[in-house]
Amino acid sequence: MSTLRYPVLGLALLLAGCGHGNGQHEHAAVSTAATATPPAHAMTTVAKASPAAFVPPADNAIPDNDFGKEVALGRQIFLQPDKYAAAYVGNHLSCANCHLDAGRLANAAPLWGAWPMYPAYRSKNHHVNTFAERLQGCFRFSMNGKAPPGGDPVLVALESYAYWLSEGAPVGKALPGRGYPKLPKPAQAPDYARGETVFKRDCAFCHGDDGQGQQVAGHVVFPPLWGPQSFNWGAGMHQLNNASGFIKANMPLGRGNTLSDQDAWDVAYFMDAHERPQDPRYAGSIQATRAKYHDTPQSLYGTVVNGKLLGRGTAH
Repeated sequence: MSTLRYPVLGLALLLAGCGHGNGQHEHAAVSTAATATPPAHAMTTVAKASPAAFVPPADNAIPDNDFGKEVALGRQIFLQPDKYAAAYVGNHLSCANCHLDAGRLANAAPLWGAWPMYPAYRSKNHHVNTFAERLQGCFRFSMNGKAPPGGDPVLVALESYAYWLSEGAPVGKALPGRGYPKLPKPAQAPDYARGETVFKRDCAFCHGDDGQGQQVAGHVVFPPLWGPQSFNWGAGMHQLNNASGFIKANMPLGRGNTLSDQDAWDVAYFMDAHERPQDPRYAGSIQATRAKYHDTPQSLYGTVVNGKLLGRGTAH
């Protein structure tokens, strides 16, 4: 399996204590998370050890046959959608930015936690979704692109990769580590100023002071968190509960569970209080779109933060 080759010195500097990057370097980085020592400011809600997570097959176990070729292609698409699924993406993100370690890592929405749970009803679109339809939503919202049609080779390859990663997982059972952790309601309401402090302290080194991420040799290694090249207002990560759970468990990269719950909520608020591409379901006005799709305190779409109405969208 070939992977991208980045300049060694530049990548080594970027990896030093950074936020979420692409899957090529995550095996090494995420392995440190279990032994990381939380700093004094980190107060955790975890009272006992979590159940052991499902272990997917190793990357080098992809079968050497025609099915394995589809699996390998799916993995390539997952890591580099801008190269292998360019017709369907509209930003600089990869699937592995939100599904860490190439979709393998527990508590980072691993593919092995999703594949066995579909078909499933989703309140987001009020009907039973197939796994393929779930993938189509990722392209439309998280990748700010367009959904590949049913049966498209891109979807077939991604489904094959998810199926293979889920080998041995029980069907219909919610496995430990599936999705993102659900944090309890914070002691204080999430706050922009506190979140900005956390961002500058723990996130800006990788994602940049302006939140626009970093590139090495033309490849995005740390993704933009807002702005025209980030996920749009329809993506799940724009919701505070999803973002805070992801951040708490996984950020900074390799040092998950070192932020306090409050810090995770605050920096999620700071990130999601920035403008990003419009929700593709835009219903004619920000108010109408919020009422139809964002009527929850977890969404900042259509709210006013620091005197600015959010939801106007950003141009490419």
